[in-house]
Amino acid sequence: MAMHVPRVRVVRHASDLGRWEMVNGDPDPRLAPYVREYCGFVESTPGPMRRREFPSAQVVLIIDFGPTLRILDPHKETVAARHRAGFVAGLHDSFALTETPGSSSGVQVNFTPLGARLFFGLPMEELACRVVGVEDVLGAEGPLLTERLQDAPGWEERFSLLDAFLAARITAARGVPEWVAWAFRRIEESGGLVEVGTLADSLGFSHRHLIARFREHVGLPPKLLARIVRFERLLEQVKSGSRPAWGELALEHGYYDQAHLIRDFRQFTGSSPREFLLRQLPDNGGVSGG
Repeated sequence: MAMHVPRVRVVRHASDLGRWEMVNGDPDPRLAPYVREYCGFVESTPGPMRRREFPSAQVVLIIDFGPTLRILDPHKETVAARHRAGFVAGLHDSFALTETPGSSSGVQVNFTPLGARLFFGLPMEELACRVVGVEDVLGAEGPLLTERLQDAPGWEERFSLLDAFLAARITAARGVPEWVAWAFRRIEESGGLVEVGTLADSLGFSHRHLIARFREHVGLPPKLLARIVRFERLLEQVKSGSRPAWGELALEHGYYDQAHLIRDFRQFTGSSPREFLLRQLPDNGGVSGG
């Protein structure tokens, strides 16, 4: 693959909350079906920083440069996982809590589920609703990749390194059935509003067959994935600064009514819409877990 020079976008924040820098980069266009975005991060806060992470239609790879990010059980708020070199988070059906000890740095890769299927070479149901250590999925390649990324002189060079590393593994992987890729695209393009029965009928498959293949290649059944895509689009609109009446927003995104939207809000974020807005941190800082 010829060298791709990534375009980066930098957001910095400094206040009593702490200091952070988020550097977003676009993968090589040839990786577009498989990788959504790269994000480098460096953060320093007065004390531990806790955030809520929400379900989305992507599989996340975090490579830690240090210190270690902790994953908390959102219901007990006890440590559920601590992976020294980073982790992979498959598709989830509820929110999670992460916590830094006061500083953190590293890089995040946001895969499409089909890209993750090819890159990791695992059935996606093995990663669904789980957080797995980098060393468990990449083996000896994990520490080598971390070292090369840390030694790179800047974020553009790090993202170019990721382009080459990801492309090599994805190109060598066995492909995903085209009909699965088509059905996944239909769900995304519709904003999660396409009926699963319509997908099955269009493909000539039973619901059972469609669900089984989605679990294997995507990680979750298509109906749940569609709910997550719909909610993800809703959050994108809310975070963009748009503040229409919640009832209108619910209907726009295919919910029956405002109560239906609030039920999904509570499942996927652990809070009401109003609480969610109050928890947002400035300058791409995420959503506070407090």
